[in-house]
Amino acid sequence: MKDPIDRSGLRDLYWERVPLKNMTKREWEALCDGCGKCCLNKLEDPDTQEIAFTRVACRLLDGETCRCAQYDIRLQFVPECVVLTPQNISDIAYWMPSTCAYRLLYEGKPLYDWHPLVSGDPNTIHEAGMSVKGWTVPEFEVPEDEWEEHIIEDL
Repeated sequence: MKDPIDRSGLRDLYWERVPLKNMTKREWEALCDGCGKCCLNKLEDPDTQEIAFTRVACRLLDGETCRCAQYDIRLQFVPECVVLTPQNISDIAYWMPSTCAYRLLYEGKPLYDWHPLVSGDPNTIHEAGMSVKGWTVPEFEVPEDEWEEHIIEDL
């Protein structure tokens, strides 16, 4: 049996009608599709600003649920973790995954059918193969100078 999305406190189809800056905190947080891709360590070319994702995940990412194990207090453990907001998305969107709901809406694009807000089911992200479920490596197992060996070509 599939777990339905908790839509309490969410306006109907708000992601299609409400600008990012006008969303409530609950609506903003519900945009996260739970893919876990933003929790992958990235390498940035200093000359081109090109971003390469690796399969090396943040130490707080649960590789099976694709959620942060300490989301509410994550900055205590990972001070460099980015807190995405409507105010800073213009500076951050370029390194977010291309399938990320925040990036899609910022770029004026629709959410994919597998997004839990569209499907009503938090498992469709995993069923569609769009999450990192089951294929990440925890960062404490891979020295930083070996991250290049774990670059993902297509994300």
